[in-house]
Order: sequence, then C-alpha cells, then structure tokens
Amino acid sequence: MKVDITRFDNGAKLVWQETGGLAIVTIKRPEVKNAMTPEMWKALADIARSIEKNPKIKTVILRGEGSQFTVGSDIKAFHQMSLEEANEAFVTMEEAITAFEYIRIPTIAAINGPAMGAGLELALACDIRVGTPNALMGIPIGKLGITISQRFSQRLVHVIGPSRTKDLIFTGRAFAGQEAYDVGMLNYLVAEEEWESFTLHLGQTVARASRQALRAAKEAVARCVPYTEVAFGHSGYPQYIDPVDFPEGVAAFVEKRQPRFKG
Repeated sequence: MKVDITRFDNGAKLVWQETGGLAIVTIKRPEVKNAMTPEMWKALADIARSIEKNPKIKTVILRGEGSQFTVGSDIKAFHQMSLEEANEAFVTMEEAITAFEYIRIPTIAAINGPAMGAGLELALACDIRVGTPNALMGIPIGKLGITISQRFSQRLVHVIGPSRTKDLIFTGRAFAGQEAYDVGMLNYLVAEEEWESFTLHLGQTVARASRQALRAAKEAVARCVPYTEVAFGHSGYPQYIDPVDFPEGVAAFVEKRQPRFKG
C-alpha cells in the first residue's frame, strides 16, 4: 500500500492511500468537523489531478476522519480576509470540487456525519454516495450571506430537483440519513458499523472492472446530463459572497449569535 500525507500548519492532514486499483482520500481535521481552509482545498485539487494521471487507479473513495465527512470551508478563516480574498478562497474551493468531478474514473463519497455547505457540494461532485443514518446533508448559506454558484445549484437540482433545492437553501435545514437517501442524495444507506467495510467492498467491486470501460461510461453519462456537459467547457466563476451580508454572517458565526442582515 502506498500512502501520501499532506500536512498543514493547523494540524490538518489529507491522506491518500493507494491499494489494489483503489485510491482512498481522507480529510483529517476532526476537531472542527473536517472544515477546509483554502490551502486544504488547493491540496485536494492537486490530489485529484494526481489521481487522474495515475493509470493504476480505477476507483476513488473520498471520506472524512471520524464521524463526519466535512462541513465545507472553514468559516472562521474568512473572518480575517478581505472580500477579494474571501471570493478568491471560494474560487479555490470550486476548483477543487470541479477537479474531483472531472476525474474520469468512478468516485465514491463515504458520508458518516455532516456533509454541509461546500462539503455537500463535494459529495455531489462524486458519482456515488454511501451514507449512514448519521449523515447530515444541507447548505445553510442563507445564514452567512453566501451566494450559491450556478454550478452548485445545478448539481443539487440534478440530484433532488428544483423544489427541494430551494427548500434546503431557503430554510437552511439539512436532510438526515434516511431522508437524504429517500430524496436521492445517497445511493446507499448503511448501518454505521457496516459503513466502512461496505464502502471498501463497493470500491473494490468497481475497481475490478476495465478502467477504459469505466472512463467511457463516466464520459457517456456526463454527456447525457446538460450541466456536466456544459461544465466541462466552463470558464470563469461568479461572485460567491454578498459584500454586505457576508461580513455580517461571518461575524455572527464567529460570535455565535444570529446575524443582523440589512438586505
């Protein structure tokens, strides 16, 4: 087994294990629910590109350390950023998520616990999602003054439809494991004690197939889905934050209070 570890100043790690045609990528920052900094997003994009270039890998499993997937970007990190720096951080995040979506072999998100915000978008960028009853999937951006990108909304609408997408965004609520499975966010709902072994077995099953057949199937399906076909030729990114509400939303998050939006 080959193991690569990327370490960060905040103590976080991204661990990439390669074994038997399978790549297992683990986000390790459990003390803050695997929240991702811009540096971590950039490193995750680099890992995705390295996997894409590795002819031995047939399947990817993406997971978080402990009882969570990832709550997405580290909101506290935005507190010290200018609006320009914050928007650039969102661009870096989107590039990492897109890099995982563009890997031309099957990707599996293993979700035990929260996959929130950008964590949900990362899970949706994967081809298959395996969760437990503890899974929690939502996008509480209304509380933060974050403006959802078209790419993110397209991924959500494709999986759960326009009405449920608006429900999640408008209310800030999240779908727990069974409901997430019922609406199609999860392909598999597995008991927590069986989750790791089930996901590994699923990855190994997929990895036994022809790599070329897997690549061809993924591309063929992508061309049947309007947003993925367009996304492959996408360039440029929108603004991700409201210049008035975002600073207030971040301040309220850090101060643990309700935001006082003016818009």
